[in-house]
Amino acid sequence: MGNLPVAAVVCAFIGAILFAVSAVAQQRAAADVPEGDALLAKLVRNPRWLAGLIGDAGGFAFQVAALALGSVLVVQPILVTALVFALPLAAHYSGRRVTAVMWMQAAALSIALACFLVIGEPTAGVTNAPWHRWVLPLGLLIGAILAGIAVATTVRVPTLQALLLGTAAGLLFGISAALTENVTDLFRVGVGTALTSWELYVLAACGMLGLYMQQRGYQVGPLSASLPAFTVAEPLGAAFLGMTVLDERLRSGPVGTAFVAASVVVMCVAAVRLSRAQAAPLPNPEPAAD
Repeated sequence: MGNLPVAAVVCAFIGAILFAVSAVAQQRAAADVPEGDALLAKLVRNPRWLAGLIGDAGGFAFQVAALALGSVLVVQPILVTALVFALPLAAHYSGRRVTAVMWMQAAALSIALACFLVIGEPTAGVTNAPWHRWVLPLGLLIGAILAGIAVATTVRVPTLQALLLGTAAGLLFGISAALTENVTDLFRVGVGTALTSWELYVLAACGMLGLYMQQRGYQVGPLSASLPAFTVAEPLGAAFLGMTVLDERLRSGPVGTAFVAASVVVMCVAAVRLSRAQAAPLPNPEPAAD
């Protein structure tokens, strides 16, 4: 795979599979909680949601391993392939048929990802960027997240609420992903060093708030609005920090950059269409004839 770190790619794919399993479980569990009920209180009693949480923990562990071995620009796009792995799982548990169009979208996503990784050849960048380099990019993302949450609490359109909360959750997880390798390195230096660093607490806060916003998005509106927003926002947020803070770059020249840009567009479009298809409500069964 050229200069790509193979171990990071393998860990990222395993993480994507685990995230796919957990997403199928959590989406259905959160969507079953009526709006107005205590969301987390209901979910922690749901075995399906708890199983999904365990899958998320496993996926995060492999994501941490992947980020310790490779760059954010390599790992985060691969995690989007969770949508591809979720196709047969969602079909099995929901009774939905996977259409030829959905498989074509999955193939387009996979091919675009391969083009991005092979042609772009993302560099590793740095892990210990000084705090002042984080201020502006991180502030822009946090501002966008707070604005999205504020609008979501005032509008009364469920689809828009779900879209905004899904976007906020994705950006929060993107921030966590960008900080993960740095925090891992701090623990290698010493537990005391890690516990006295601001990065650890920002990572933990973004992860926990992101999880809550993700479940709220699943609860308040259709999954076809929150899931695509979350799926696209997470890698875009992480890539933004990777390029602006961590000095990660693409090695492609002008022509290669054009192909990489086209690949990113195809990945986003395919991810949105796949997630919308998987989250679409099942058709009501025909009433039995008398």
